[in-house]
Amino acid sequence: MIATTTTASARVYKLHARPAWRRLLLTREAAIIALLILVIAVALATVRNFDSPLTVTYLLRDVAPILLIALPMTLIIISEEIDLSVASIVGLSSVTTGILTNAGWPVALAALTAVVVGIVCGVVNGFLVTVVGLPSLAVTIGTLALFRGIAVGLLGTTAITEFPEIWTDLAKANIPGTPVPAIMIPFVILAIVFAVLLHFTPFGRSLYAIGLNKETAQFSGIDVGRTKFILFVLSGAVSGFAGVYFTLLYSNARGDNAMGLELQVIAAVLLGGVSIFGGRGALHGVIAGVLLIGTLGSALRLAGVTSDIINVITGVLLIASVVSASLLGWLQKRRTAAIGKRKGRAGASSDAG
Repeated sequence: MIATTTTASARVYKLHARPAWRRLLLTREAAIIALLILVIAVALATVRNFDSPLTVTYLLRDVAPILLIALPMTLIIISEEIDLSVASIVGLSSVTTGILTNAGWPVALAALTAVVVGIVCGVVNGFLVTVVGLPSLAVTIGTLALFRGIAVGLLGTTAITEFPEIWTDLAKANIPGTPVPAIMIPFVILAIVFAVLLHFTPFGRSLYAIGLNKETAQFSGIDVGRTKFILFVLSGAVSGFAGVYFTLLYSNARGDNAMGLELQVIAAVLLGGVSIFGGRGALHGVIAGVLLIGTLGSALRLAGVTSDIINVITGVLLIASVVSASLLGWLQKRRTAAIGKRKGRAGASSDAG
């Protein structure tokens, strides 16, 4: 146990031995931000109409659900878990909003109910993972199918497209005088809340500790089960809200809405520097990762590149990101081991002398 604790502590505090400028600039998050700036600069110089305000509006509208869901997903993956059911929760939330609005409910009440449905879905995931003790990968693959099946079963192949204009206009509205969609206001508020929660509270520090070593975290007094349960509930709530936005933005409630969105969210989170093995990551890198994928896709579409090629490029970028992280980790371990051996030999020589 002592050896395990020592190893985890070394991983936590190793980075803080470096100068502050290196901790801020020589990171994966900084590299993703720099790559995002480079892609924007190249697109502005070479892609026609990329600098149009309309491009900014549609880009941010398209990535808004991904940005929202990536916030809790970041915390979940840092704790060494995963939630593959988020897109299905979006679909079920969308169907709930459509059915209740169609039944004469006020949109605000229908939307609130849809968010509650998302919370219930998160409770189901959290219960199965933390109380029953099942792996989150297996659980959320199952609930991905379950929630999607319920959504499709409620509406079948039909779609609800009639919503009050005041609400659909609100979903499509921009911040006055800017090309920035109004949905960015709740996103920024949530991003600040999640950033403070992750980076400036004991709860956030506990997530890193759990991701580094769950057993060590438990022995240090962290309630691992309760912490993970909260994360899945947060994921369900935000996914429910994203489902309401998705429905009103496109004026369309369908059981298959947001199909495959979970893969885009996870890809962006991993691209943003979060380790799939847990214990590492930062929200600013994830936000940059989402914007990088969205910006790259938008620029390529304006340049006439087909969606299949865009998917290939995005996939290659993600694989390169994961492989580079693993390679850097392996090289760092080799370097640390080599330094340890040299110190051991030096100590042995000193004792012999």
